[in-house]
Amino acid sequence: MTTEETPRYVRLRVDLVLEIDDPEALTGAALERIAADELLPDQERAHAQSAVREDEAEALAYLVDPFDLVAEVPGVELAQASWSSEEIEYDPDDEDWDLDEEDESDEEDGDDGPRP
Repeated sequence: MTTEETPRYVRLRVDLVLEIDDPEALTGAALERIAADELLPDQERAHAQSAVREDEAEALAYLVDPFDLVAEVPGVELAQASWSSEEIEYDPDDEDWDLDEEDESDEEDGDDGPRP
């Protein structure tokens, strides 16, 4: 098998911090998505609806799908995905949240890909 015939796998890591400024809109959108899922069994639907009403992070997890991030990217097929969301303490002025430090370490590792 040549290199071109051998499957290549790439792990894409994305770390987002989102501010929820309209929890009702977020929860409502998640509930609509759950209601529209025709393949979701009733017992799972009830559990999902309850989780979404109690936790905005759960609502977000129902609305963000890794497949949607790569569905239109030519030449790739999603092999596996997992994701989670959790409420965090966030201080943009705290140096622990300085994303530029990660970029610098990536450059040292030889990752000089494009940055948004």
